[in-house]
Amino acid sequence: MAITFQSEGIDFPGIRKRDIKNWIKLVVDGYGKKIGEVNYLFCTDEKILEVNNQYLSHDFYTDIITFDYSEGNKISGDIFISLETVGTNSQKYNTNFMEELHRVIIHGILHLCGIDDKSEVDSRKMREAENRALEQTNI
Repeated sequence: MAITFQSEGIDFPGIRKRDIKNWIKLVVDGYGKKIGEVNYLFCTDEKILEVNNQYLSHDFYTDIITFDYSEGNKISGDIFISLETVGTNSQKYNTNFMEELHRVIIHGILHLCGIDDKSEVDSRKMREAENRALEQTNI
C-alpha cells in the first residue's frame, strides 16, 4: 500500500497523514478493494484549472480531479485537490476547512472504488458514501 501526499504552489495542509492513511484503508476495505498507489497533490486553483484544461478539456475550477489507474480489485490513482476551492466550499457549505478537506480526500477514494457522481442520483449516492466514510473516522 502506498499513499503519498504532496503540495505544489501552496502550503501543505495540517492533516495527520498516518491517520488519513488508516482511514482510507478502512474505507477501501469496506468496498472489498485493496490499495495500490494513490498519490494526492494539494494545489492552487490555477494548477487545478491547468490540469482540468490539459487533460479533461474543461475550462473551469473544481475542488478535486481524480485520475483512476485502478486494475481489478486494486485501486490506484492521482488525486489533485485545490485547497483554495476547498476553502471557498467550506465557507459556502458552512463547514470548517478540515471537515471539507476530509470530505474531498475521501471523495477521490470513493471514485477509485467505483462510485460516480455524474448524474443527480449518483451525486446523492456519492454524498451518502462520503457521509458514511466521515462517520468512520475521528480525525
